[in-house]
Formats: sequence, structure tokens, C-alpha cells
Amino acid sequence: MKFDLHVHSCYSKDSNASLDDILKHAASNRLDGFAICDHDRIEGGFACAKRAKELGSKLIVIPGVEVSSSKGHILALGIHEPIEPGLSPEETIKKAREQNAVVIIPHPFKMTSHGIGYIEGLDADAIEVLNSRCVTDGPNNKARKAAMELGFPMTGGSDAHEAEMVGRSYTEIDTSATSVEDVLDAIRTGKTSPGGGKTPVSFVVKQMFIGHINKLSRRLGMR
Repeated sequence: MKFDLHVHSCYSKDSNASLDDILKHAASNRLDGFAICDHDRIEGGFACAKRAKELGSKLIVIPGVEVSSSKGHILALGIHEPIEPGLSPEETIKKAREQNAVVIIPHPFKMTSHGIGYIEGLDADAIEVLNSRCVTDGPNNKARKAAMELGFPMTGGSDAHEAEMVGRSYTEIDTSATSVEDVLDAIRTGKTSPGGGKTPVSFVVKQMFIGHINKLSRRLGMR
């Protein structure tokens, strides 16, 4: 089965992707499901799962979050409660484990996107070694090499901030899952392999521009 394990919705401060558009493009790109991993917010995943049911979609929507730890970003899939940002990576992962969440380290060596910078010693279920928004091959290649050397399972994710890019890269999961928990169990047992390609640079630049505009709007609104 094919899942995009790293998708941002309009609940992320730097994304304008609507839930309906995400579901539409996930289906057209022949995904079996995806994980909503908004920045430090969990509402988007639950809202998208609810919307999928309303539309009668067969897509499996995994509620997740991309937590801003003190050293970089960490994905927690199957989350139920928010995790406080700013904790150490180890404490962040501990909080995720308390919720029986799956932990994936995204773009660990992409420092311009808050990559954590290392993976050794972390209690992670998998490492994202194919992130579509890496403009150059270096960060993905380094992540793959480190994951292989340390024996971590590997995943891919689009890191989409626009609905059109959902499924640009993805994770092949060896399972016939019909539920979120089935998918999470398959990831826990390492039945994953990354696939797909890169996001066009024009989309990456556009998303960065939208992020800066949104940040400026929030600052002006606070004054």
C-alpha cells in the first residue's frame, strides 16, 4: 500500500492546503492513505479523517503532528494529545511513546527545514530518507546512508504544503491494512520502503513565500 506520511494542511501556519483538496489529490495520485502532520497542531488530522468519512472516501487518514523539538522536527503518527514544542528530542519522543505513537525523524539533515542533525541514539521507528522538498540530493542521501548504517527502517514523504504535491514522494508499506492502527503496526515492524520524486523548485519557492507572508500577517495582527 502507498502512503504519504508527511502532509501539511491549512492547520499549519505555512500551508494553505484545504482538507478537500488534500483528499482529492491523494486519490488522484493513487495513494491508499496519508498522515496529516501539521506544525505543533493535531486538529488537522482529526478534521481530515472526519471529512474523509463524510465524503465516503476509502483513504486511510492518519492523525499526526510535526513537533518542533529543541533541536529539530519530529513526526508523531497516531497522536491523540498535543506535545509541547521546545522539549529535547528525547523528551519529545518520550511524550509520543506515552501515546503509543509511531515516531519518524523527518529530513534529519536538511538544516534549512529544522532537521535534527543526527539520528543515532534516538528511539525512532523510522527515518524519512526521501523528502520531496529537498532541493538537492545531499540531505536525503545522507539520511539514507545513516539509516542503513544504523539499521533504521526508511520512509518517504512529500512534506507537501500544497495539495497538488501530496504523494510526490511516499512510503510503500507491506500491509493490507484497513485501519490506522494496522498501518501504524506495519510501520513499527519496519515494513516500509521509500518511493517517488522531488517537488518542483517553483512549488518550494512559492510555499516559502506564502510562509513569509503568513508570518508577516500574524505579526502585523498582533500590533
